[in-house]
Amino acid sequence: MQFIDLQAQRRRIETEINSAVQRVIESGRYVLGPEVGELEKQLAAWCGAKHSVSCANGTDALSLPLMAWEVGPGDAVFCPSFTFVATAQVVPALGATPVFVDIHADTYNMDPASLEAAIARVKAEGKLTPRVVIAVDLFGQPADYPAIKAICDREGLKLIADNAQGYGCTLNGKYSSDWADISTTSFFPAKPLGCYGDGGAMVTNDSRLAELVESLRVYGKVTPTDAAQRNFHHDPKYLSLRIGMNSRLDTIQAAILLEKLKLFAEEIELREKVARRYSEALGGKVLRVPHVIEGGQSVWAQYVIEHKNRDGLQAHLTASGIPSMVYYPVPIHQQDFAARFAPPAGSLPVTETASCHVLALPMHPYLSTEDQDRVIAAVLGFNG
Repeated sequence: MQFIDLQAQRRRIETEINSAVQRVIESGRYVLGPEVGELEKQLAAWCGAKHSVSCANGTDALSLPLMAWEVGPGDAVFCPSFTFVATAQVVPALGATPVFVDIHADTYNMDPASLEAAIARVKAEGKLTPRVVIAVDLFGQPADYPAIKAICDREGLKLIADNAQGYGCTLNGKYSSDWADISTTSFFPAKPLGCYGDGGAMVTNDSRLAELVESLRVYGKVTPTDAAQRNFHHDPKYLSLRIGMNSRLDTIQAAILLEKLKLFAEEIELREKVARRYSEALGGKVLRVPHVIEGGQSVWAQYVIEHKNRDGLQAHLTASGIPSMVYYPVPIHQQDFAARFAPPAGSLPVTETASCHVLALPMHPYLSTEDQDRVIAAVLGFNG
């Protein structure tokens, strides 16, 4: 049994994937080839957004809008501590300060009340300027964007939706990019929409921002707006007007993702079916089964339960030949690199409690009922 069975999907579309990769190899356009442009069109269309810009990975997708907004020393960027480190690490990498916010106990996503308290604390201290909020769609479900967006609008803050685990999730039929200034995602292979290496993308309705991040992903290249405003007497291809990075998506990865997008809607439904079956069997039998925000549709990147003896249960599952995963045993604010950014003691109680109890069970669209029954029986059979 696999925790996430990537090969099950590959076997289903092996011929299509092989043909798509072969076409790219034969074309010789290995970086930012036509498949990349087509993927960007389809990613934007999926969310009903104006623009999508691809990049090399999900971490760069977070960094690029911060760079476009010139976030740096003296700026505060608010983010949860209960998530993968990339969400926070991009902030000090640009010289800014991450300010950690607590989560809802039921969804594990950013708690708007904790966000408001963190903003008030930063403003009262007067050392940092609040600039950006990064909300995370953890485990595949949307954050409380209506509440978070209202706070950002009131405080004059930019909003990034870190959609790395949740591309395709919705709230009241809307996507994170409908609220956020920009939504970012990762195509790491284990994601619900993953490629066969690294990849990332940004989705936005802000035309100027899309143009800037597209420039910054290629060393700050000349944009159409730049070209219209300045009279270049030579080909500006090798001119850099701003400091950027090299974060281009490989064409092969785009070709693979185009084939996977054809299955994506169906796979979300299959993940929902697996999740519903887990919850029906385990609800009331463990400390907590997942709770999706009202009006939300998760893409179920993970299926996470809570158990009073999480470590004992995991050992029991391992002994039974069943894989599992702990997300995230050490919250970001308790990790060494973040020590100087640690919030006041006791300000993230839900985060610290969740880190001791959560356990992710096998989850993917092709999990058989027989394997799922084995997982359920093993969880229910643990008496620790």
